[in-house]
Amino acid sequence: MFRIFSALVICVFAAMPAWAQQSVWVQVEAQRTLTGAQNAARGYASAGINNITGFALPGGWYGIAIGPFVPVDAERELRRLRGEGLIPSDSYVVDGGRFRTQFWPVGVTAPTDPIVVETPSVDTPVAAVDPVVVPEPDPIQIPDETVREAQVSEQALDRDEKRLLQIALQWAGVYEGAIDGLYGNGTRRSMSAWQTNNNHEVTGVLTTSQRAELLGKYNAILDGMGLQLVRDDASGIKIQIPTGVVEFAEYEPPFARFDASGDIAAQVLLISQPGDQTRMFGLYEILQTLAIIPPTGERARRDRSFTIEGLDDDIHSYTSVVLENGEIKGFTLVWPAADDDRRRRVLSEMQASFATIEGVLDPAIARPDEDQAIDLIAGLAVRKPIRDRSGFYINGSGEVLTTVEAVGECTSITLGLDHEATVVYQDDALGLVVLRPQTSLAPPAVAEFQTGVPRLNSEVAVAGFPYGNVLTTPALTFGKLADIRGLNGEDEVKRLSIFAQPGDAGGPVYDTGGAVLGMLLPKAQTNGQSLPPEVSFSVDADQIVASLQTAGLGVQTTESVAYMTPELLTLMAADMTVLVSCWND
Repeated sequence: MFRIFSALVICVFAAMPAWAQQSVWVQVEAQRTLTGAQNAARGYASAGINNITGFALPGGWYGIAIGPFVPVDAERELRRLRGEGLIPSDSYVVDGGRFRTQFWPVGVTAPTDPIVVETPSVDTPVAAVDPVVVPEPDPIQIPDETVREAQVSEQALDRDEKRLLQIALQWAGVYEGAIDGLYGNGTRRSMSAWQTNNNHEVTGVLTTSQRAELLGKYNAILDGMGLQLVRDDASGIKIQIPTGVVEFAEYEPPFARFDASGDIAAQVLLISQPGDQTRMFGLYEILQTLAIIPPTGERARRDRSFTIEGLDDDIHSYTSVVLENGEIKGFTLVWPAADDDRRRRVLSEMQASFATIEGVLDPAIARPDEDQAIDLIAGLAVRKPIRDRSGFYINGSGEVLTTVEAVGECTSITLGLDHEATVVYQDDALGLVVLRPQTSLAPPAVAEFQTGVPRLNSEVAVAGFPYGNVLTTPALTFGKLADIRGLNGEDEVKRLSIFAQPGDAGGPVYDTGGAVLGMLLPKAQTNGQSLPPEVSFSVDADQIVASLQTAGLGVQTTESVAYMTPELLTLMAADMTVLVSCWND
């Protein structure tokens, strides 16, 4: 059930309701102005024609129609009214797919069922025999036209109607030209191709019935979408929403959220907040962290607007936002990636209908509750990496040393969530890699590797991100140097007594003076046995320096033994240590 809030009003006029998709109308004319259309509708009604209705059409036109009818009755009424001279000779049957808001009769909603036209009955004698089942007659088709008649009816189409036919021909796969409403050789060839594909006489000019057939098939894809013009006074937005597949869920500023109501995994967000260009640019960045906006897709940011398209194997999302008069407003449509035809049609209707009205979403409209979480933005899940590890800067170019484990199975790697990076060197024997940021960085501090021999049982500290990106700065964990070798006497590692977490792996191991003794390795099992939780290992600084120099990567070294207070060491570690995130996009 579509939840109703005082600030959320769904207009009763459907862009293409279910009954309109099953019924047809007799369209008699279109007017450029609303006043002209109302006068025309009044004239037809005063002439004794029943069931006159008026709808807004795309492109700013207003159409006058009679109906709705079942198809057989519509054709019969079309012939009768034409024959009696009550409607123009170029009137024709339409499916109502282009009808928008109803403007006539004033204050009356269009009927929800087709009008049943009474036909004269013929008295027949009752025969004393068993009933006979009479087969259903074939539907009466709209009489076809000659090429000349088709040309005349085509000339009566306005530019928007011609564009719509080109769009439908493009959707049918026979037109690749510009959507300009101009019928040149390309459009004529596409009409011929469509006629061939649909077993019609090939003339290059679509008749009235052929146009209705083409548009009927084009609009049939929207069956069940329930497109309705939604006016949300709380967010100050009017827009067509597929209410057949989504329903209002809640306000989570800056969003009014509509979640899936059935089998189609769709979602609609209305975006509304006050702000200036700086805040709009911030929203542009924040939205791209959401799980509903995959990182692959086109992005376009302008001075007063932006669009974001996201596509992966599961979803295809589109976001459009504009900044006007200190108000940031827009929408997001999320749709299953395998259903692109319907997605494009629904998105087209949403784009064409989007309009702003007074007001923006009040942040106080949603009260805080127990569902709040730091990995949610306004109730929407943030896109997460498959793993987070630690690393540290080794030179002034911003290159980062980390563990091999940090980059396994990654399609992309980020430093601090913001900077894309690539692997430029890897030493599998030592279990280390060097990452290079794609944009130049100037780290405030770089590692100075300790090449002297440290004292056993001396204090050490590991800087890292044990909780991923939950903390914005690295945490420092203190322990002791348990041995300058591994459990089996390996010279390339040092054994530590420290309670490190998986996220700390790849982080620098400091002595008391802030020099780097090595890089923390991931936890590992030895001979099938799990080691005590305080047992960790680090790659020896001498081994790291030799490996990096072999690769032509310069680093700083020292043999000095100094002392630094824990407070100063924490500050230095914050400048040197960086979060390394592995993404599988």
